[in-house]
Amino acid sequence: MKTFVYAIVAVAATAAGFLIYRFGIEPRLVQEAPATEEPATSGPVSQTPTELPEFTLVDREGEPRSIRSWPGKSLIVNFWATWCAPCRREIPLLKQIHEEYAEQGFQVVGIAVDFREDVLKYADEMRITYPLLIGEQDGLDAINAFGLEADGFPFTIFTDQQSRIVLTHLGEITEEESKLLLDIINRVNRGELTPQAARAVASEQLAQLEQENPAA
Repeated sequence: MKTFVYAIVAVAATAAGFLIYRFGIEPRLVQEAPATEEPATSGPVSQTPTELPEFTLVDREGEPRSIRSWPGKSLIVNFWATWCAPCRREIPLLKQIHEEYAEQGFQVVGIAVDFREDVLKYADEMRITYPLLIGEQDGLDAINAFGLEADGFPFTIFTDQQSRIVLTHLGEITEEESKLLLDIINRVNRGELTPQAARAVASEQLAQLEQENPAA
């Protein structure tokens, strides 16, 4: 059975290679079309739901845990795998966000689409402090719950405190980008922006950030 599941994950990893190369180097926000409350169909995202979907995976202790286990929190749901280089580079920043933004109501949750033993070993090596949910085929199913057509990693979902999906980001997130995106989520939580308006603001600000800091 494990050999069969390994083959599934391996195929997904191969398919994701181009996406990881392209979006890992040039991360971008997946922006929704202005005329709808659903994200646009550009890139690997088709129909991202407007609210956090319900699914359950096992945690580091082997216990089933729902993605909705943190009510009232703004979630940063990060899909990753141990074999993904941009994912590994991103982990120290996620740890920093977990420590520095907890008091503002943010909760980082890592979803590892990988073999459990590999994830546990790597998590111990990296001293990952935020919660992890782990799955192989069920991890891929969790990705599908977010409307993904392809399994590009890393992929990060940002929700507000009402469990509404506000922003989605494909590729490695930099520290500057994270500050920008988290500030926008805070504005949504304060009622200053709707999720739809937040996506437009994020797209504009990320584009400006890219112009100010072009890739070397």
